[in-house]
Amino acid sequence: MKALLICPAKPDHLAALTETVPLATAPILGKTLLEYWLEQLVIRGAREIFVLASDRPEQVLALAADGARWGLQVSVHPEVHELTPAEARTKYREVGDARWLPAPHDTVFMDHLPAQPEFPLFTSYAAWFAAVMNWLPRAATPDRIGVREIKPGVWTGRHSRIAPDAELHAPCWLGEHVFIGSGASIGPRAVVEDRTFIEAGAKVTESIIGPETFVGEFTEIQDSLAWGDTLINWKFDSCLKVPDSFLLSPLKPRHSSLARFFQPLAVEPRPLQRLWKFSFKTEP
Repeated sequence: MKALLICPAKPDHLAALTETVPLATAPILGKTLLEYWLEQLVIRGAREIFVLASDRPEQVLALAADGARWGLQVSVHPEVHELTPAEARTKYREVGDARWLPAPHDTVFMDHLPAQPEFPLFTSYAAWFAAVMNWLPRAATPDRIGVREIKPGVWTGRHSRIAPDAELHAPCWLGEHVFIGSGASIGPRAVVEDRTFIEAGAKVTESIIGPETFVGEFTEIQDSLAWGDTLINWKFDSCLKVPDSFLLSPLKPRHSSLARFFQPLAVEPRPLQRLWKFSFKTEP
């Protein structure tokens, strides 16, 4: 059976989320929107899927490849603009071809996660946060090897290290290869994506930390989406670049503490241990 997947375009009002990746390949609890939908269509019986991408189709292709890892035949088709489902059917479905999933499952516009159309992802940053939080309990599916619920409402992935005195408040999700330092507090309603390093005393609440992000000592992140040095307040729809890398930055080999966890990175030692508490929040 065949199906069409329409990738979202690059909306101006979510520009900070699409700086480095298209929305179809943005991280959501250790996977991408495209991966979730490919898995869903396999369950529905699809075996051949046409992925229609108007935003950076080369990145979509790099992720999907030929679909073999899902047992699928996947082809990625660049488009000049985001097609509607009706336009996609007209362009790609041959009249009389019965080898398609029944409507509406034959053509999916990926503006939400599977089975939760009431939580659209792309209307605002707040909508993105709400959809991810609603999806959190569903993300720990049996095929997620190594993901475990260490206490009610708290999930961790493989190879993550959590200091004994760190506090994890449900609901929260820690991805793979995550480091949580001494005295740090994560949650409630917090997601820390893969390969993220959170130093001692940091606090993350009502927020999502993107992959490969460094959060410095005693930095407080609240009501935000943080990825690299980009900080978005999802409540007030504001965004800024954090200039101080010791607070928030892309995970790069410059912190000596990172070298002990992310081997074999060669790093420069930090010249001075910072001892003061610094609270950072975005404001309207």
